[in-house]
Amino acid sequence: MRFERQIVVWSLAGGLVAVLMAMGFVWTSDLSVQTRVTLTVLAMLPWVGFAFSLREKIAFTMRTLSNLLGAVREKDYSLRLRGARRDDAMGEVIIEVNALARDLQNQRFSALEATALLRKVLAEIDVALFGFDREGRLRFVNDSGQKLLGHGEQDLLGRPAETLGLDTCLRGATPRLEEMSFPGGGHRWELRRATYRVKGQSHHLVFLSDMTRTLHEEERLAWRRLIQILRHEINNSLTPIQSVAQSLRTCLRQKPCSKGWESDLGEGLEIIAERAAVLGQFIASYSKLTRLPEPTPAEVEVEAWIRHVAGLETRVAVEIVPGPAVSIQADRSQLDQLLINLVSNAAEASREAWPDGDGCVAVGWKADGSYLEVWISDDGPGLDSAKDPFIPFFTTKPEGSGIGLALSRQIAEAHGGDLALVSQADQPGCRAVLRLPVDSGGGDHR
Repeated sequence: MRFERQIVVWSLAGGLVAVLMAMGFVWTSDLSVQTRVTLTVLAMLPWVGFAFSLREKIAFTMRTLSNLLGAVREKDYSLRLRGARRDDAMGEVIIEVNALARDLQNQRFSALEATALLRKVLAEIDVALFGFDREGRLRFVNDSGQKLLGHGEQDLLGRPAETLGLDTCLRGATPRLEEMSFPGGGHRWELRRATYRVKGQSHHLVFLSDMTRTLHEEERLAWRRLIQILRHEINNSLTPIQSVAQSLRTCLRQKPCSKGWESDLGEGLEIIAERAAVLGQFIASYSKLTRLPEPTPAEVEVEAWIRHVAGLETRVAVEIVPGPAVSIQADRSQLDQLLINLVSNAAEASREAWPDGDGCVAVGWKADGSYLEVWISDDGPGLDSAKDPFIPFFTTKPEGSGIGLALSRQIAEAHGGDLALVSQADQPGCRAVLRLPVDSGGGDHR
């Protein structure tokens, strides 16, 4: 039975007993038939009228509530109900419904503002964004992505990744550099990937950043720095060679030769040979830095490796802080070279602060299941924050080559790890932190 009919039936049922009693009193009295009929009609009309009036009032209120909820479902939060009051049950319902509509309206405004801001940011950033569903079909693309693919949003949405040349972006590890060509330009791209959910379904979000300009600028800076270093080192050797050669030429042109010219000639040639050897060592060091062979992985027991390298340092005391028993796959000879450089640098820093030999170097390690972390700390003067110690050929030591740390970082990265130098906050000195994957198998993981 419909809700409105139920209201009428229950309203009529509520007054039925009273009406029947009144009818019984009227029709058992001595009144005339016309009077009885008149009184019956007068009793029935208010009874029936009240029932239908109550139905209309309740139905009107329920329809109004239904209209408001329907508007809310359609995301129209502007409607409000009248008759809100705290001393009435229906009034309290109206108050709560109005409050619900108002809160939803505020949330709607906030969501629209946040969406507008997000769309503005996505449109302005110089990163191409693509959203793919679980079937690999494009469901979202920003302005940079449209320019990159050379088509508008309407032409792109719904197309498979294969037809867009983006299928490789949905496979493999990220972040990574990828060589890809598009209608909007063929460049080197940094690829990143993330996941998000739409209606409970997992989607892939692909980020493509054009690295060409950045890499070119880095290459220019690297060449500029390399040329400056080469010019400095070569001039340091060529200037005394030119000076000595000019002096020897002048000496040999004198007729007769000056007394002791043979001794001067020998000393000059020794200087030329010495500077040539220094220049040759410099070129050899550079070649060593640029021609690091690929690692040959084998099982390396970490504790034995660290104790072996620590035992090679005899200038200062080297304390070994024991860690867990762990082995990694790595090139042992390259790791020896890396750790020897780090321990040697720590020892020299310690001797700089403690010339009498009272300094100390500590070496320890820990593992978290996927990564091994080896640390080397010293009690030296610490780092100069204004200088990058990993710049090739940069050194503060009179006899240093400036390639130790650069080569060590290169070895760490070739094993899929990284190397960092930090100043110790709670005590003097510096700490070198080497991180290597436990299952490192060599190769370029950068």
